[in-house]
Amino acid sequence: MTQQNSSVTEFILLGLTQDPMRQKIVFVLFFIFYGGTVMGNLLIIVTIKSSQTLGSPMYFFLFYLSLADFCFSTSAAPRLIVDALSAKKIISYNECMTQVFALHLFGCMEIFVLILMAVDRYVAICKPLQYPTIMRRQVCIILIILAWIGSFIHSMAQIILALKLPFCGPNLIDHYCCDMQPLLKLACMDIYVINLLLVSNSGAICSSSFVILMISYIVILHSLRNHSAEGRKKALSTCTSHITVVILFFGPCIFIYTRPPTTFPMDKMVSVFYTIGTPFLNPLIYTLRNAEVKNAMRKLWLIKTSSESKR
Repeated sequence: MTQQNSSVTEFILLGLTQDPMRQKIVFVLFFIFYGGTVMGNLLIIVTIKSSQTLGSPMYFFLFYLSLADFCFSTSAAPRLIVDALSAKKIISYNECMTQVFALHLFGCMEIFVLILMAVDRYVAICKPLQYPTIMRRQVCIILIILAWIGSFIHSMAQIILALKLPFCGPNLIDHYCCDMQPLLKLACMDIYVINLLLVSNSGAICSSSFVILMISYIVILHSLRNHSAEGRKKALSTCTSHITVVILFFGPCIFIYTRPPTTFPMDKMVSVFYTIGTPFLNPLIYTLRNAEVKNAMRKLWLIKTSSESKR
């Protein structure tokens, strides 16, 4: 990352708290959360990749959702955990810009994958006869490639805005990670236009995606009245999981990215929820409410234990 118009070479992250005792609690709590996120999402990734029964488009997209969750959480959680035990929470300018890029790349990828999962459920429930043709493997691969391209373009736009910010004064970031909102507070320039661009980029993506997703699920749920009781129950189970994930992820995102450049005391906790909390909850939501995933995990475990016992 090339530094432009800035005399600041490093930043100091204030983290979630300055209290030594609370910092230890933060370390233990988020070490557990991040460990659970890594294990849960990697388990889903390995299960889908290894199982022959989870070859449908829904699990193809779930694979990439878990991958995005893992990378998204990894962009923020390790820094938070390490800094909880550090006397000085210093992050270099280049590391800070890299974190901004990574957070927006994988966060945007998660948004696009959630949209693709909604599209998949819409076609499966509303157009079941055309589903094998519309959602064939080649189409799913193209959609995922387009999602990665779209996420890269979005994160490039964010990093270009960040690199244009001049920092010539205080370098204390009142946050646990580098993101555009806390960085705007430190910029020694009029940030009105930058914030307008930020809201029209990140804010518009979050808000419009949330509206599209909710409308699609309303249409899906409305169309279920024509299905059998068993089909309706299975579809409701899947859609409820998806809707839960959408609300948990988009609620905090919209709160953070669709408002003027003002800060609130709860901003850091809201950010924690969607950068660390949601990636932790997603594997639980998708496994606890999905019999096929649980059965595939059980088979994978049995194969592993039987192969080890034969040694």
